[in-house]
Amino acid sequence: MNTLIGIFLVLGLMILVHEWGHFIVARFFGVRVDVFSIGFGPRLFGFKWGATDYRISALPLGGYVRMAGQDLSEVDSNDVAPTGAPDELMSKPRWQRALISFAGPAVNLIMPILLLAGFFAIKGLPYPAYLDKPIVLSGLPQSSPLAKAGVTDGDQIVSVNEVPTPTWSKANSYLVQAAQDGMLRLKINRQGTERVVEVKATDIRNTDRALGNLPIPALVGPLERGMPASRAGLKRGDLIVAVNGTPVNSWYDFFDQIRHSNGRMLNTTIRRNGTEMTVAIHPVQDKDEDGQVAWRIGVGPGGEWAFKDMTLTASVKEASDETAGATAKLFGVLGRLFSGKLSVRQLRSFVGIAALAGQAVEEGPVDVINMMAMISLNLGILNLLPIPILDGGNILLLTLEGIRRRDFSLAFKERFVQVGLVFLLVFFAYVMYNDVVRLLPTHS
Repeated sequence: MNTLIGIFLVLGLMILVHEWGHFIVARFFGVRVDVFSIGFGPRLFGFKWGATDYRISALPLGGYVRMAGQDLSEVDSNDVAPTGAPDELMSKPRWQRALISFAGPAVNLIMPILLLAGFFAIKGLPYPAYLDKPIVLSGLPQSSPLAKAGVTDGDQIVSVNEVPTPTWSKANSYLVQAAQDGMLRLKINRQGTERVVEVKATDIRNTDRALGNLPIPALVGPLERGMPASRAGLKRGDLIVAVNGTPVNSWYDFFDQIRHSNGRMLNTTIRRNGTEMTVAIHPVQDKDEDGQVAWRIGVGPGGEWAFKDMTLTASVKEASDETAGATAKLFGVLGRLFSGKLSVRQLRSFVGIAALAGQAVEEGPVDVINMMAMISLNLGILNLLPIPILDGGNILLLTLEGIRRRDFSLAFKERFVQVGLVFLLVFFAYVMYNDVVRLLPTHS
């Protein structure tokens, strides 16, 4: 049920928004819209309002808006050739047709800002609840300047430069705003005894995990179906107590055990409803988001969210910053994909996205909103790629026709679309195959 709800909220709404973008700009330019469809293939049900048939179709892999007098080379056109009527698409100037194609992706690119800003303004800016905990150090690396100054796990930082830092959040805010150079005076409490430690600000900033591990509990969160953690029987809410006899105090401890496993079996002790049990998990080799080889078991950290009140202006700014950051990250992924540094196997098809959408519904509104924003952003950017059949391919074709000041032949445009269609079908089939293989219990 969660998966069905996720498909509707995440995929259905974002596709609806995309097609609405095409629809609204087409109507703005006076183009008659014959069909507004969510999905492809045979019509399942719908209704007709004015000249438009609003329908749900059998294959939920996208959607389309069929406009009167579309080019016959387009896959979502009907078999009626343009008549030259003023309300037909082909009767409009090329720049208007290009804007109609651009409108769908454009709405998808704007939607994350609207979603996130609205959520932040109403609910608040979400942040991990553990940031409100005291700074009790754990997992302090030997390379940390604090460790070299004699600070150990279990010590608590109570102030920095005489500024009280009762929580991780307060300490992070202060360290970000502190001077780039100079000294930091940290008051350390060890079992009731306080002392002051001085370290260089640059040393803190340039050292990985200089304050040790964040207090993220080793709590099992979302599980990937078909991956080792799920197959071993881990469940959401399980607390990881130990791995191969080594105590686990935080999510970082558990993550390090997986990362350095080299594929060895992880005999994992968990606590579930007050009862401890041990399960055997066999990590599999995969690639991370940077395309680097990594050992994975298919599990994410669980936890709780806290919320910070935001004004509407601050919400819009935060949403814009997050969207810009996600956009840059997506272009980075595309760059690694085309350069071969990232495997196509890491991508998700409808099957994989549906599973992730279901997990987001289980996690709660924060994950659902983030998932919707991510899918909308992906739809917007990917549809603008200059690939035949996509909006970007249509814009490219219109641009080339504008440069040469005449249309390409119908045969050329049909071939252009056919190449794009075959490419996308093969690509989607391969990605979907990998998704299905991930879900199979024999996958390892």
